[in-house]
Formats: sequence, structure tokens, C-alpha cells
Amino acid sequence: MTIPRIILLGYMGAGKTTVGKALAKALNLQFYDLDWYIENRMHMTVKQIFDERGEEGFRKIEHNMLHEVAEFEDVVISCGGGTPCFFDNIDYMNQQGETVYLKATPDVLYGHLKMGRTVRPLLLNKTPDEVKDFVSRQLAEREPFYTKAKHVIDVSLMDNYEKIAITVDNVRRLLDI
Repeated sequence: MTIPRIILLGYMGAGKTTVGKALAKALNLQFYDLDWYIENRMHMTVKQIFDERGEEGFRKIEHNMLHEVAEFEDVVISCGGGTPCFFDNIDYMNQQGETVYLKATPDVLYGHLKMGRTVRPLLLNKTPDEVKDFVSRQLAEREPFYTKAKHVIDVSLMDNYEKIAITVDNVRRLLDI
């Protein structure tokens, strides 16, 4: 059985990288996090690219790198939260493979972001209330793009390995693999 390219999208903190790594391992596929791929290719962090080239410059690089990674075979790809929202990226992703929107409420996302070990440049120097407001506003703006994914899966708080494994199983069932 040939497994299609699987492209995970959703807001930051939804668990795209966590689920993507576990899904790739379960299916014996390569895993690519688009932000990590960009950093590797550009020899700069996403934050450095934003600082040097602005969001528009970053989004152009992201668009080009998405077109590279989405040509790879036997992969699970985790996209940045904004990736589907620029250019024709969501349409392109839908052409290239099975897109799965990891959907979560602002409260769940806030909980994930609070637990996360990663520093999120967009959230720096914000109070907890400001983070909640920012997440709610930005998620509302991005939702129309996210919901164009071929599949939507609700992700609740993934605070342990068992819940992550359940989410991976749910994605596999959803994609019938």
C-alpha cells in the first residue's frame, strides 16, 4: 500500500510537530518540520529571518521551501501555523497530499503553549491574558484557511504520551492507513 504525503497544519501549539514525529515513526516515514527545514537551508533561525527580512521575506522563503519539501516521497510534513494562510499554499498542499488540520480551541492552544518548551517569537513579552487574546484573534483570522484542509481532527490537551498515541491512531483511521 502506498501511503500519501501527509501534511499537518494548524495553529502554533496544536501539536503538529509532536503528532507528526509520532505519526512518521508509526508509519515508518520521514518527518519534516517546515520551520526546521527552512532554518537548515537558510542557516538562520526563523526569528533571524523575520528580523532580517520581515514577515513578507520570510513568507516568500517559506513558500519556496514548502514547494521543495512537498515534492518528497514517503513523508509527514508539519507546517508552521501561518503557512496555509499565504499565497496559494493551502491549495498547493491539498494537491500534494493528505492535509490534516489539527483543530483546537484557543484555551487548549494556550494550555499547550504554556506547557511547551519552545520559545515562540510571536508570544514574547506578552502577559498570559495578552497571549490568550492574541491566540483567539489570530486563530479566528487563520481558521478559514485551516478548514480548507481535506481532513480535520480535534486535538484535545495532549499532555502525555498516551494521549499523543491516541491522536496518532485517530489520524491513521481518518486517512485509512
